[in-house]
Amino acid sequence: MRPPWWLLVPVIAVLATAAEARPRDDALSGAFRCAAIADSKAWLDCYYGAAQPVRAALGMAPALAGQIKLAASPPAGGVPRDEGVRDDVMSAAAACNRVAGERPWLDCYYAAAQPMRVQLGLSAPLPKLAPKPLPAPQIASAAPRPPSGPPPMPRNTGLLNGLFNDIKPIVRNMPMQSFTLDKQGAFTVTLADGQVWKQAAEDEIYHPARWRKAAAELLVTIAPGAMHTFTMTVDGESRIYKVRRIR
Repeated sequence: MRPPWWLLVPVIAVLATAAEARPRDDALSGAFRCAAIADSKAWLDCYYGAAQPVRAALGMAPALAGQIKLAASPPAGGVPRDEGVRDDVMSAAAACNRVAGERPWLDCYYAAAQPMRVQLGLSAPLPKLAPKPLPAPQIASAAPRPPSGPPPMPRNTGLLNGLFNDIKPIVRNMPMQSFTLDKQGAFTVTLADGQVWKQAAEDEIYHPARWRKAAAELLVTIAPGAMHTFTMTVDGESRIYKVRRIR
């Protein structure tokens, strides 16, 4: 059975979110849109191009033109490869929101891509997309940090410590394009930007969806949860759904 505190995390995170997105929020949303790309090398270039809002805010040289183009309009088609590695990268990138300051966040974001670089056989050092990178931010973790790979999920010193400033939605009040319900009532939601999210199997018995409005009238917010999971809320509802991205 889900622990009682599980339901508090996404509610507090959503309520604490600022009304205006920061450059890092735009970058992370752009990185999630790269999931439509099948080829892993092109996906990695799209991931780097998605960081452009933060680079621009810092007054840095822009990312490579090809990377920015991929992030602006990710090409869909084919079956995405190395999805497990992509999930590890995106989970680590979402954890970077706990880092204060846009420049340290950018360094953390680039470091999160290391598993995919290893998967593709690229050189171990980070790409030279930012001149004179700052030292990697020190993030507390339950175990010593390995010499490479994404930063571990931080451990809070208290149950609710840091929740009001740390966890940020990756999708905020985005209308649905469509949704379907299977025989058990579990939903699959397609968002306006093409992302597709499915209700987690273990969540169906607790929160069956009973939407009566048209899809375009349903505004969706999705935020990272515990243990590399994601939660979804619909504007005007008190229900909290556990979801996973399938496209």
